[in-house]
Amino acid sequence: MKILITGADGFIGKNLCLRMAEDKDSELVFFTRHNKIDELSFLLKEVDFIFHLAGVNRPQDAEEFVEHNSELTRILCQEIVKIAKDTGRKIPVLFTSSIHASADTLYGKSKRIAEGYIIDLLKDSNIPAYIYRLPGVFGKWARPNYNSVVATFCNNIARDLPVSINNPQQEISLVYIDDVVNIFISILKQQPLCEINDGFLEVTPTYNTTVGELAEIIQGFKHNRETLIIDRVGSGFIRALYSTFISYLPVEKFTYNIPEYRDPRGAFVEVIKTRDSGQFSYFTAYPGVTRGGHYHHTKTEKFLVIKGIARFRFRHMITGECFEVITNENKAELVETIPGWAHDVTNIGEDELIAIVWANEIFDRSKPDTIASSL
Repeated sequence: MKILITGADGFIGKNLCLRMAEDKDSELVFFTRHNKIDELSFLLKEVDFIFHLAGVNRPQDAEEFVEHNSELTRILCQEIVKIAKDTGRKIPVLFTSSIHASADTLYGKSKRIAEGYIIDLLKDSNIPAYIYRLPGVFGKWARPNYNSVVATFCNNIARDLPVSINNPQQEISLVYIDDVVNIFISILKQQPLCEINDGFLEVTPTYNTTVGELAEIIQGFKHNRETLIIDRVGSGFIRALYSTFISYLPVEKFTYNIPEYRDPRGAFVEVIKTRDSGQFSYFTAYPGVTRGGHYHHTKTEKFLVIKGIARFRFRHMITGECFEVITNENKAELVETIPGWAHDVTNIGEDELIAIVWANEIFDRSKPDTIASSL
């Protein structure tokens, strides 16, 4: 399938092009700001589908609204209709408009006029057309300090730059770039995942927040690198926003140091702390070294040896029952510590022992729930 993408070098275009390039059955044709409008006729040859994403919202002068929004759309539609009349080939087109198309601004008017061309020239000719009035779209590669508050906040906070907030209570409506691309591709493959509102199509889900809340969440992501605490970033808006923030990190911040505690036994390093599901750490132990020698009332742990050989010993604090297990780097085996059982771990190999540890709670020095008891 041959697909024309106008605005291929823009924010949505870059993300869509990358996804479409993963489909080896698709041949992509691009129209960018470096092309001239009179090149459209040539580019449309043998095209099977059009993603019309091109447009401007912050031009240097008002004429650019006409040239790059409404006029470009008019000429594109005329070419599509001409192809339909000359060859009988009806090329579907998906057009990205904006929720601001209903506003009485130069940008809104230019988008509204462009919508009119799509409706008049395409739907009257029985050519499939899909018009999406998008709210604020956020995600990787949006241009900061342009028209995306998310991009600006992520860029500035990631670089320790100030953010300006005039009205923290201002409400904003957002959609995530991956959701936009997924739905656009579903239209291409004729498997719609969209909802219709007043004759226009919508991307779902839509996330509603305020400017102040948005800034607070993103600043929290940065702070989490210092506290080691990770928020619930696995689903929904926070997942999308967290991934977006990470995408704005400069290369020198792709890595960051975390505290390491060393003593004669080896090292202990806390890696990640969760809000309500404990923490991940790792420790090392030199040959012959024993760690632990304590029990917990409520705290539990899971150990995974990733280097070396370890002997885990257990003793029930009431019955005195004992248990021992030996595990090593070649076993995908978790060793679990049990409340009410004293336990320790000894490096019985000739090399350094390294083990990953998950505990069901964040270590609290004021309430450690760790009572010494030798085995």
